[in-house]
Amino acid sequence: MPCLDKPLDQLLTYTGTNPRPADFDAYWTEALEALEAVDPAPLLERNSSIATRSAEAFDLTFTGIGGARIYAKYLRPRASTRPHPAVLEFHGYTGNSGDWQDKLRFIAEGTAIAAMDCRGQGGKSEDTGAVPGTTHHGHIIRGLSGKPQDLLFRSIFLDTVQLARVVDSFDEVDSTRMASNGGSQGGALSIACAALSPHISRCVSVFPFLSDYKRVWEMDLLKDAYGELRTYLRHFDPLAIERERIFEKLGYIDVHHLAPRIRAAVVMALTLQDNICPPSTQFAVFNALTSPKTPVIYPDFGHENLPGFADRVFGFLTFQDA
Repeated sequence: MPCLDKPLDQLLTYTGTNPRPADFDAYWTEALEALEAVDPAPLLERNSSIATRSAEAFDLTFTGIGGARIYAKYLRPRASTRPHPAVLEFHGYTGNSGDWQDKLRFIAEGTAIAAMDCRGQGGKSEDTGAVPGTTHHGHIIRGLSGKPQDLLFRSIFLDTVQLARVVDSFDEVDSTRMASNGGSQGGALSIACAALSPHISRCVSVFPFLSDYKRVWEMDLLKDAYGELRTYLRHFDPLAIERERIFEKLGYIDVHHLAPRIRAAVVMALTLQDNICPPSTQFAVFNALTSPKTPVIYPDFGHENLPGFADRVFGFLTFQDA
């Protein structure tokens, strides 16, 4: 097969290149403690923009770190005789939670769904770190020149945890049957949510972004979604004097370092021709998992729609075997 990255036999044992900060675990312990002090103050407002006999649709907002109000679309089955599963869904970089109608596949199986807008990107969630409203892009490097606590993706990862806590608090949700799901940035956030929230018992991740930054740099693939990092290095470290320190700081928001914390069962789609989230960075996440895990490898596919994958994981996400 064509070889964009390491051969498959090497990918199966690759454990990542980006340095892991010595205080990584303490960093995330402190972050979760900070989140505990934030009252999510969830608000559900009925949304009538989609008419359906099977679902109730709501605009859900809650408070995250820094006082930002975070938005999610929330749908639940109209009729349910017992608490039901819930899926937390996360979108790709700079995108948003999408249309209401594509969430209805879960409602048909008696499963609630909450689809979150990442703060400051293409949806309704606030970015309070700079200006009200959106900043849309540049989120990997936001805070990179400051303290590790300033990294914007720290806040975004914590937003996924707050969403899990809010959804778990709903009477109609079975807290033992909650799943995270997403691709690219959404795949990274699905991993982060499962790693940082004990509420998640199943996780689906498709070619996760935000993994093994140094490896992406070594492959000269700091472009497209990672392009802002190339610009940062050229502007702020042109002689590569601070290169290791920069990658170590990025290690705090590297999901391949978060993956060992996961206790949920994980299904991951891995694409061997992906020049946006390179295969080795995907396998760095998968190989770090210590919980039950299933790889679904697409040898001839890149960062694109993966035939059959959504069908394959639908029953897993909706707990049809539970």
